[in-house]
Amino acid sequence: MLAEMRIQGLGVIEDALLELHPGFTVVTGETGAGKTMVVTGLHLLSGGRAEASKVRTGTGKATVEGRFENVTAEQATKIVTDAGADVDEDGSVIALRSVSADGRSRAHLGGRSVPVGVLADLSEQLLAVHGQNDQLRLLRPAEQRAVIDRFAGDSVAAPLGKYRRVRDEWIAVATELRERSSRSRELAQQADMLRHGLTEIEAVDPAPGEDAELTEQVKRLAAIDELREAASAASVAVSGSAEGDPDVPGALGLLAEARRRLSATEDAALSDLEPRLAEASVLLGDVGAELTAYLETLDADPERLEQILARQSELKKLTRKYAADVDGVLAWADDARARLETMDTSGEALAQLAARRDELAVELARHAEDVSAARDAAARELAGEITAELAGLAMGQAEIEITVSARQAETGDPHELKVGGQVVHAGPDGVDEVELLLKAHNGAPPLPVHKAASGGELSRVMLAIEVVLAHADTVGTLVFDEVDAGVGGRAAVEIGRRLAKLARSHQVLVVTHLPQVAAFADRHLVVDKGTSGGVTRSGVTVLAQSDRVAELARMLAGLDGTETGRAHAEELLNAAENFKKTPEPVKASRSAKGAKKKAGSRKNS
Repeated sequence: MLAEMRIQGLGVIEDALLELHPGFTVVTGETGAGKTMVVTGLHLLSGGRAEASKVRTGTGKATVEGRFENVTAEQATKIVTDAGADVDEDGSVIALRSVSADGRSRAHLGGRSVPVGVLADLSEQLLAVHGQNDQLRLLRPAEQRAVIDRFAGDSVAAPLGKYRRVRDEWIAVATELRERSSRSRELAQQADMLRHGLTEIEAVDPAPGEDAELTEQVKRLAAIDELREAASAASVAVSGSAEGDPDVPGALGLLAEARRRLSATEDAALSDLEPRLAEASVLLGDVGAELTAYLETLDADPERLEQILARQSELKKLTRKYAADVDGVLAWADDARARLETMDTSGEALAQLAARRDELAVELARHAEDVSAARDAAARELAGEITAELAGLAMGQAEIEITVSARQAETGDPHELKVGGQVVHAGPDGVDEVELLLKAHNGAPPLPVHKAASGGELSRVMLAIEVVLAHADTVGTLVFDEVDAGVGGRAAVEIGRRLAKLARSHQVLVVTHLPQVAAFADRHLVVDKGTSGGVTRSGVTVLAQSDRVAELARMLAGLDGTETGRAHAEELLNAAENFKKTPEPVKASRSAKGAKKKAGSRKNS
């Protein structure tokens, strides 16, 4: 969970520390006081886009620092350790994001400088921010499909993974078939050029590294006289004159004389040196033998030099055309052979590709049907749970329907696929289009939710979705930015209750303007704005229980200190406390329900 967050130099906030409750924390304040800067700070901490315009004038940079506690999830700890940081012994880690006045941004995690993307990856595991922009995004068909998949979990993820793997191969084969068919003449010309090159290379038959080896041989043959002179002189120095001239003693002869003299003495110190001279004699003997063998290889052979030069000429013809050296020529040949395999435009080759494409299409259609069936089942269950939540949000007559239908392929669609007798578009996420429909009351036709719902109803629908999906959420902290916009009265009270229920399983942070929602919080933070010396500053204050009454009264009546407002505020707080003391019935998770159904089917069978 996010234990605390410090904001400095962001918007109207000069310096503020937010200590968050493990349960339900609410942030309130007058319009323009800087409540939205709290959510902006969370977005920055989550790796969101940095804007220089958010930096407080005169501060130079804005800084947001958050301390996460109980970071024990395997994926989250892996992100931290991969970044070179450490999770403290108590399971806490500190994340920091700074934005300078010129728009440059820096990120730190656990005291280490990290790319901003690391904070984004970590936040995906630890917190989720839901604002009004997120509500609008949920109205898009692709996002609605993502909601279904998120709710369904592995029941959709498993077949969707198989579908994507087969689709990738299907697209690759179909693309290759189209390319070979449409570019047959061009590919045939390229194939002829490649075959001609391979014929030239195979005729010469170069060996790896042969050009470098021949170059060394040419150097040796060109300098054979100098090499023979050097080797001969070295051989005489080691072994002595070949004619046995006593005036030209070799090193071996001198060593033998030294050993003879040392072995003739009775002094132990000198005698101990004789074995070491013996070792030196063995080494010199090996060197002498190798020099003799080397001299035997230095026969001047003009014909051999001519052969090597001719071979070099053959290799240079290849290196001028295909690569810088022989190894490069061989690599070109390997690549040419691989390319030729994809350039076969014969009828037999095209028929084989077409057969493979059709085979993959059948397999892909089967996986698409599995994905659609899993989504359809999840959609019915999700619609029922959202409808039940709406009943508790003063929308008792409203009903949610979620349709899962195949997206029809358009004319000329390169990814058209026949599934269940229909020609559909096979996209990366399947063949389905998902639409969220709302029946506002009995007898009303189901319409897309953005057409059937008012502003306040739309907020409640989105909150109901979030409450239902919270059971599928792996993150521990949920942030809501004015999801209660356009709501009031009894509906506002019900939203407060739903958020309080959500806080029993998650850490919840809510920015709101509704006292009915704020009353249910476990901790109440107020953003205050003040002016000193012509400069406007905002800070964050934790309210005691008595101060909460005054703040709720202000939010209710718009006036400070009215008895009626205070009485109403106290009533709200008492009702909220009584609700939070009421135990919640245990609700089975979707995975548990699925396990129960499987167990039942096994029992019946």
